[in-house]
Amino acid sequence: MESSPLSSSSSTPKASHKEIYDQLREVVSTYPAVPTGTGRPYIRHPDGWYAYAPHVVNAMVIKQHLKARNTDVFLATFPKCGTTWLKALVFAALRRSTAGPAVAPLAAHSPHQLVPFLESQVFTNGRIPDLSSLPAPRLLMTHIPSVSLPECIFASGCKVVYLCRDPKDCFVSLWHFVNKFAPSPWDIGEAFAQFCDGVSLFGPFWEHALGYWRWHVERPEQVLFLTYEELAADTLGQLRRLTEFIGCPFSAEEKEGGVDRAIVEACTMESLAGLEVNRSGKTQMAESSVANNIFFRRGVVGDWKNHLTLEMARRIDEIVESKFRGSGLVLLSDLNSEVLN
Repeated sequence: MESSPLSSSSSTPKASHKEIYDQLREVVSTYPAVPTGTGRPYIRHPDGWYAYAPHVVNAMVIKQHLKARNTDVFLATFPKCGTTWLKALVFAALRRSTAGPAVAPLAAHSPHQLVPFLESQVFTNGRIPDLSSLPAPRLLMTHIPSVSLPECIFASGCKVVYLCRDPKDCFVSLWHFVNKFAPSPWDIGEAFAQFCDGVSLFGPFWEHALGYWRWHVERPEQVLFLTYEELAADTLGQLRRLTEFIGCPFSAEEKEGGVDRAIVEACTMESLAGLEVNRSGKTQMAESSVANNIFFRRGVVGDWKNHLTLEMARRIDEIVESKFRGSGLVLLSDLNSEVLN
């Protein structure tokens, strides 16, 4: 099932929309390009991150034309850091009613239809959408690094939830994901070298995480910084923390009635992946319809051990430790745990 609640902005003629996009496409065509094993190059955004050309163009349109509200809730992740899970949890919690959690829509729609990506579903295909008709709080998702977000998001006082992940698991999940679109399997060694060089979708990983971390440190009332590992270890506790942050805490009656636990159960990887809409449905992204089942693989902590050598794992940890030094951000690593002995 495919759906979109968005329409083009009524204040700007569609012809002008096309002109805006065409002009930016021409600009982006002059930016440095890096070959990848996906068969498509990554384009370097002037702010120092990489993505496919349409995402770079769309991000630039967003920076110029998005109008944030103080009631908005933005979810942000580096690709393959628990995006689908976060969308499902926040949607079900935020849209719940006295009748219980909003899990019924999850049975009919992919989380990516319920919480669209700004850069690949909302601002796409020459369209500057009119978001004014969406009810508050508007719930939107992005992979765009904080440095390239519109100033209105910072100034609005809206809520931002950032989910980070062990970069080793992130890399492995991202490598599997992009391979689904590659003309032939992308050698993991080549993909790893690019990741370590900071050349990956919406990367470098460490700059992406640091940008949102520093924002969180400066404005903890506006930005919540979570890790995938925290969410996996205590999903219920972190969900309660998350709802407190965005202003829709569970009441004592809801907790006693198990509303929060029902949301956690409905949003597990197994529950979501088992739904028919996620087994056979599709979601419209920037350039084509994408099968919903590609967004579900394993979703476990520590899967990197099945794909990376100890030397590769140490390399990533060394880079991250060096990049994060002095920031206060520490991502726990299990490199020295007994699973490797």
